[in-house]
Amino acid sequence: MTYRPPTFKLAILTATIALLISAGIVVSRPIDVVVDGVRMESDVPPVTTGPQSVFVPLRSIAEALGARAIVEPKSNIVVIVRGSDALKLRAGDVHATLDGMPMTLERAPFSVRGRIMVGLRTISRAFGVRVSYDPIAGRIDVMTPGVGEAPPTSTLTSETQ
Repeated sequence: MTYRPPTFKLAILTATIALLISAGIVVSRPIDVVVDGVRMESDVPPVTTGPQSVFVPLRSIAEALGARAIVEPKSNIVVIVRGSDALKLRAGDVHATLDGMPMTLERAPFSVRGRIMVGLRTISRAFGVRVSYDPIAGRIDVMTPGVGEAPPTSTLTSETQ
């Protein structure tokens, strides 16, 4: 058996495969959620369904914002109370109420491993917070007005559900 140096095609193919694998590793890292400058911990990570569709675990984000979550077991309605605001919703239903007023969600909340996932825009509308998602950095920022500094807007895009 004699040694033959790799061909140009083989070198290009190897480089392409390595690039694709490294891109996959970068994309697969978990998304960090930062609420008012503090990293939020959750047993279920955020879910992205597109470049601007981000869903976060409702209970974790609500508690990080100082709200409490109540589940009505008979109806499976989740009620989030923050101060005088109350958001009622149910997994699989685009109809919700915010302070007793009807609210239609762009996407229905869904369940992942027993956690209700809601769109980032729903969090913004319900709690009056500024939200942004940077897919390149893998970071979601949730900022309560008047608490801390807002992240730079040049690298962050406003999230739509």
